[in-house]
Amino acid sequence: MKVTTVGLDLAKNVFQVHGIADEGAIAFNRSLRRSQVLAFFERLEPCLVGLEACASGHYWARELSRIGHEVRLIPAMYVKPYVKRGKSDAVDAEAICEAVTRPTMRFVEIKSEEQQALLSLHRARDFVVRQRTQLINMNRPEFAGGLLSLVTPRRHRLPEPLSILFRGLRVGFSRWARLETRRLGC
Repeated sequence: MKVTTVGLDLAKNVFQVHGIADEGAIAFNRSLRRSQVLAFFERLEPCLVGLEACASGHYWARELSRIGHEVRLIPAMYVKPYVKRGKSDAVDAEAICEAVTRPTMRFVEIKSEEQQALLSLHRARDFVVRQRTQLINMNRPEFAGGLLSLVTPRRHRLPEPLSILFRGLRVGFSRWARLETRRLGC
């Protein structure tokens, strides 16, 4: 029995795989520990593998593609209609296996490590901007009440305490970005 399609449900430690043969019969439906996944797929002949699109999904898609499998990432919301009964890892893997074979299914492009690193930096920057906005909004009553003057008319600068705080945020983010760049070897 030649396995043609596999659905892989990703998790932190235990993954679920569901495989079907070319005649549609279930070839296997079992769980694998993280350390067993690559060895399991190396033993399989190249086939179509479906995964839900998530951050770790891109990593596993790259790894399985290197082995020779045709990997497709599916947005989770497109897998949901194929879940036939209560939610479990085995049911999810079966639904992924079913969804990946649909001719009209839309897939997500597999991101490279560089693309994922860049997205991570964008998310970190967005986080810092949101925190800065929260800090300003938190102190807005003090600004409005005259306890703190946001802009001094003569210099048009932030008050010294806020200036120090924002400078610290900027320096901290720059330091973090340099460390990440060094860690990633860019």
